[in-house]
Amino acid sequence: MAQGETQPLVSVIVVNYRGAEDTLTCLRALSTEPDYPRLELICVDNTPGSDEAGRIRAAFPQVKVIDSAENLGFAGGCNLGAKHAEGSVLAFLNNDAKPAPGWVSAAVAELRAQPTVGAVASKVLDWDGTGTDFVDGGLTWFGMGYKRHAGSPLADVPAAEHEVAKDVLFATGSAMFVRAGVFAELGGFDERFFMFYEDVDFGWRLNLRGWRVRYVPESLTYHRHHATMSTVDAPDSGRETFLLERNALAALYKNLSDETLAKVLPAALALAVRRATARGDLDATQLDLQKGQPLETDPVAIPRTTLAGMLAIDQFVELLPSLAESRAVEQAARVRTDADLIPLLRKALEPAYPLPRYLAAHEILVEAFGIEGVFGERRKVLVITGDALTERMAGPAIRAWNVAAALGAEHDVHLVTTNPLVSPPPAPFRVSAAKRTELTAPIEWADIVILQGHVLELAPTLKKQHSAKIVVADLYDPMHLELLEQGKGVADDKRALDLIGVTKVLDAQLERGDFFLCASERQRHFWLGHLAALGRLSPRLYDADPTTQSLLAVVPFGLSPEAPVRTGPGLRATVDGISETDHVVLWAGGVYSWFDPLTLVRAMEKLRQRRGDVRLVFLGMKHPNPEVAEMDIGARTIALSDSLGLTGKHVFFNEHWVPFEDRQNWLLDADCGVTTHFEHVETTFAFRTRVLDYLWAGLPIVTTDGDAFADLVREERLGVVVPAEDVDALADALELSLYDTEFAKGCVERIGEVAQRYAWPTALKPLVEFCRDPRPAADRLPGSADLVTTEPLRGKEFLRRDVALIKEYLADGGPKELARRVGGRVLKVAKQRIRRG
Repeated sequence: MAQGETQPLVSVIVVNYRGAEDTLTCLRALSTEPDYPRLELICVDNTPGSDEAGRIRAAFPQVKVIDSAENLGFAGGCNLGAKHAEGSVLAFLNNDAKPAPGWVSAAVAELRAQPTVGAVASKVLDWDGTGTDFVDGGLTWFGMGYKRHAGSPLADVPAAEHEVAKDVLFATGSAMFVRAGVFAELGGFDERFFMFYEDVDFGWRLNLRGWRVRYVPESLTYHRHHATMSTVDAPDSGRETFLLERNALAALYKNLSDETLAKVLPAALALAVRRATARGDLDATQLDLQKGQPLETDPVAIPRTTLAGMLAIDQFVELLPSLAESRAVEQAARVRTDADLIPLLRKALEPAYPLPRYLAAHEILVEAFGIEGVFGERRKVLVITGDALTERMAGPAIRAWNVAAALGAEHDVHLVTTNPLVSPPPAPFRVSAAKRTELTAPIEWADIVILQGHVLELAPTLKKQHSAKIVVADLYDPMHLELLEQGKGVADDKRALDLIGVTKVLDAQLERGDFFLCASERQRHFWLGHLAALGRLSPRLYDADPTTQSLLAVVPFGLSPEAPVRTGPGLRATVDGISETDHVVLWAGGVYSWFDPLTLVRAMEKLRQRRGDVRLVFLGMKHPNPEVAEMDIGARTIALSDSLGLTGKHVFFNEHWVPFEDRQNWLLDADCGVTTHFEHVETTFAFRTRVLDYLWAGLPIVTTDGDAFADLVREERLGVVVPAEDVDALADALELSLYDTEFAKGCVERIGEVAQRYAWPTALKPLVEFCRDPRPAADRLPGSADLVTTEPLRGKEFLRRDVALIKEYLADGGPKELARRVGGRVLKVAKQRIRRG
C-alpha cells in the first residue's frame, strides 16, 4: 500500500442548510486538516431552489456535493450523504461546527484500537472554546436525551467529566464518527425524526445491539449551538418543541423492552401533556372546568409551544404503525437489556424542566407508576444442561446447578435439563425439564443462555450465527478427548464417526459462542488452539482484547464455600464390613474408561497384606444420568476385585450414587481420597471434579501424575503423586497417606488454604462479571467490518505480481514446482466458483 493507505478512508459528511457561509467555513477547516491522510469530503445541499450548492462547488471542487430535491433535515441529509460515501468510517459534522486539528485522527485511532466501539463521540465546545456543548450524554426515563454540562463554562466542569475517555449512550450528531458497516446495519438515522434525538435514537440502538459508543476528548470540535435552527424557524414557532416531544416518545417506544415500556409509556404520555400545559401556564381552573364552576364558552388563547406539545402526541399516534415495525426490528436484534444501559443514562430520574406544575406531576407519576424501580429490571439468564437434575447429580449437573445459584443473586435464573426431572433438590431459582421442541420458549425468554455438552444441537435457532442471544458455552469437559478413550471397544468406523460428530458439536459451540468457560490453564491453551484453528482468533477479536480473557476464561469446577457438616450416616454406618477403626480410601465419583481403577485394586491387594484394616470404597458405580452408557471398566474392576478375594472385605462397591446432599457424610468418613488414570491425552486436559470433594472434606489426595490436579497436589503438598500404572508406588502412597499421621495432618492444613481458591463464588467470578455486562464477542457484532482493506490488483500491477511469483517458483523448485503451484491455484479458483454457484 502507498503511504497513508494503512489508514481507513474517512468520509466526512456535512449537511448544508440555509447559510452557506457556515458550510464554507466548515469545509475550509476540513480541507486544511493537517494530520489525517485519507479524507473524502461530502456535502449534502439541503436547500432546494437556492444557488448555495454552486457556491460550494466553486469554492471546493474536491468536495463531492450531493443535491437534495427537498429539505431532508439532519437525519435524511446524513443518510443521503452516507449512500454516496466510499469510506469505511463515516464522520458527521454540523455545518455550523469546525473541527480542531486531530479531530479525525483521534477518532480513527479509537475505532482501530477498540473493535467493539461502533461510534466515537467527539468533544464539542462552544465557538470560542470556553463553554461546553457535548462532553457526555444522558437520557431521561421519558425519552429525552440531553447533553450533560451543555452551556456550562468549561472551567466549571470537573476535568474528569470532559478530559477522560468513557462509554456514553450516544454521540451528538454535530460531531461523531461511526463504522460504515455498522451504520448500514442499523439503517442509518431514523428519518422520521427529521432533527432532534435522531443521534440519541441511533446511539441507543447501537448500545442495545452490543456496540459501544466512546467519548474521545482528543477528537475536538467547536460548535455554534442552534445556529442552524435559527435559520430555519422563528423564535417561539413551536417547531423545536414539537420535534423534541414527538421524537422523545418515538425513541422511547422503539427501544425500551416490553416490560419497561408497559410501565413507562403511560407515564411519559401523561407527563408530556403536563409539560405542554405548564409551558402555557394552563390548568383546568383557568377554563372553569372544575366542579361547581360556571361554564364559559369563550375562546381561550393557547401558546404555540403548548399546542406543539399536544400535537406532538397526536403525531406520535399517527406514526405508531411504522414505529411498531421499527420496534419489532430493534427488539429482535437487541442483545443488551434496559438494565445494562442504566449507567449510560446517567441520571434518568431527573425531571429536566424547572416548571413548578410540571415538577409536581413528575413526582406524582414517578411514584404512581413505580418508575424508580423500572430501570433496574433483573436480567434473564437461562442455564441448560443435558445432565439429570436429581438428588444424585453428576459433575455437569452439579456445575450447572451452582452456576444458576451464583447468578440467581443478581438475575432471574431458569435452570433447564433436557433429561426428565426426577426429585431435584429444592432451589431458590426456577428448575424445569424440556425436550428439544420445548426449548424455544425458555430461549426466547432469556437474555443470556449458558449451555454445556450437546445442548446447542437441540436449539437450532440459537445455533444460527445471526441470533441476537448472548451465548456462553461451558467447555470444562473436552468430550472428544474422553470419547477417544471411551470408544476403544467400538468398531473402528463407528468410533471414527462418533468422534467426528462430537467434534462438530464442539466446533458449533466455538463458532457461535460469545464467551467460553474452561476448567484450567491447560484447558485454556487447548481451547485457544481450537478457536484459532476455527478462525475465531481474528484480528478484530485480538485487537479488542489481546489477552482473550474477555472471550475465554478459566472457571474451574468449584466446591461449597462452607465446610462440610455431617447431616446423617456415612459410609461406615451404611456399608457392611467397615468399622470405625478401619482406614478408608474413597473413590468419589464414577468409574469410566479413561480411569484406571484396576491398578488401584491391585495396589489394595498389596497393601492389605501389610495393613489388614485398609478399606477402599467406590462411591457410585451406576451413573445417575440414564443417557450415560455403562462402560465395561466398571464390570472389569468388580471382576478383578472378586478374583482377588477383596470384594466385601477390603474393596466395596456402592451401586447407586450417593445423593448430592448426603455426599459429605461419606466424605467425612474417609481418611484419604484417590483418583487413578492412564497416561493419555484425555488426562493432560482433564479436570477431575472428584478431587475437589477431597479438598472440600480435607482428605489427603493420592493421584496419578499427568493432569492439572497432579500438578496442584505436588506443588502444594496436598498428598502423593504416583506414576501411571505403578502398583507398588500406589500402594506405598496410600499407606503413607493413611497411616503416617504427621504427613496426613500437614496435608490437611494445606488443603484448607487451597480449598478456598476453588469455592464456587471465587471460581465463578469471571462468569458473574461477564453476566453483569454481557456483550456479543467482537467478531459477532452486527455490521462489523474491517476499516482498512487491500485494493485488488489490476492491469499491469496484477501482471507484475504473477511474473514475480513465476520467478520465485522456478527458483524454489524448477518447472515441477511451478506446475504444482499453478495447478493448485487453478483448483482453488474452480472451488471458489463452485461455491458461488
